[in-house]
Amino acid sequence: MHTEAASEQMIEQQVRAWDVLDERVLAILRAVPRERFVPAAQRFLAFADVEVSLPHAQHMLRPSVVGRLLQALALSGSERVLEVGSGTGYVTACLAAAGRAVRSVEIFPDLAAVAGENLAGLSVDNAQVVNEDALQIAPETRYEAIALTASLPVYDTRWERQLEVGGRLFVVVGEEPIMEARLVRRLSEDTWTAESLFETIIDPLRNARRPEEFSF
Repeated sequence: MHTEAASEQMIEQQVRAWDVLDERVLAILRAVPRERFVPAAQRFLAFADVEVSLPHAQHMLRPSVVGRLLQALALSGSERVLEVGSGTGYVTACLAAAGRAVRSVEIFPDLAAVAGENLAGLSVDNAQVVNEDALQIAPETRYEAIALTASLPVYDTRWERQLEVGGRLFVVVGEEPIMEARLVRRLSEDTWTAESLFETIIDPLRNARRPEEFSF
C-alpha cells in the first residue's frame, strides 16, 4: 500500500477509532512520518496499531496510544516539554510538532543516538535527546508538560513536582495485566489532580520502583 494511504488508514481506522478526535493531533500524526522511525526490518509494521520491537526489550508505543497521549496533553505550541523515554524519537517528533521545545531523556545510548539521528534527518530543531537515566536527574527544571512513554509500577511524585502550575503530566501506572493511563494536572504549588484516561500495557521504566513484595 502507498505510504500516504497507509498512514491515512492508520489515522482514520485505528487512531480516530480510539477516540482521538482532536484534529490538531490527527494533523501532527499525518505530518510526522512514522515509517522513518521504525527499524528497517520492521517497516511493514509502521502503520499497524501494534508495538514495534526495539533493542533492549523496548517497544514503540502503538499509534493509538500516541494519539491519546498527545490529545491528553493538549499542547498549544508554547510549552516546554519533558519526555522520558525517547525510543527512536517518534513521540519526540510529535511532541516537538505540538510544543515549543522538547527535552527527551533516553537511558540506552544506542537508542538515544538513533533518536537524535532520526530527528536531525527530519530537521526537527526544537527537540534535544540526552542519554541519561531520568531517575537520576535532579528535578530542578520545571516544564509545562511531561510525557512518560514507559510505565511506573508504583506512582512516583517526582514528575508531578516538575510541572509548572497549570502543567500536565501523562503517565501510565501499574503492572501487567492492568495499567492505567492518567493525566495529572498541577493546580497550585501544592495541589494536583489526576484523571484516569484508559487502560493499556507498555514497557516499565527502567530502574523504576516496584511494589514491595509480601513475605510470610
